[in-house]
Amino acid sequence: MFSIRYQKRECTDSSKIDAFLSHANVGFLGLSDGSQPYVVPLNFIWLDGAFYFHGAAAGRKVNILEKNKEACFTVSEQYGTITNPIPAHTDTAYMSVMAFGHIELLDDLDQALYAMQRMLDKYVPGYYDKPLSKAHLEKYRSSLGSATLVFKLICSSMTAKENEEVPERMYDRAHYSNNHVGD
Repeated sequence: MFSIRYQKRECTDSSKIDAFLSHANVGFLGLSDGSQPYVVPLNFIWLDGAFYFHGAAAGRKVNILEKNKEACFTVSEQYGTITNPIPAHTDTAYMSVMAFGHIELLDDLDQALYAMQRMLDKYVPGYYDKPLSKAHLEKYRSSLGSATLVFKLICSSMTAKENEEVPERMYDRAHYSNNHVGD
């Protein structure tokens, strides 16, 4: 689809990308509502080459997906600021992934349950003493009365970028917090 302009930052190491997506906490789902973009932050899991997330059975996201299932999903984490004696060369340590594809609703209760259990395992490992039950997933209603839907973004293309930390040049905010420039 699109190539990364700054090739030096491209990450093609699938193991590194998988590890990053397995541990990152928030992704941003980008949809197109006619001519207006719509981006929403979500908890997610990365599983077998696809993104899974859940949401209410009613609302803007569902309304948009009924008309257009094409989507973008972006995950990015910042690891700090890389200092440089030349201010214009100060940089950010980060990793990011952009995926494009289409979204499917998981109609199969067993698949939806598996994805939701994996999400619980990711965000609250060891907290629950029993696995999520089918009955809970079927009967749960939000405070606004909506059932929960589970979605799968099937990737047609993906790019990843990174700028690795440089340990000896990472900015330490605590070290400089009492030194105010211009005081």
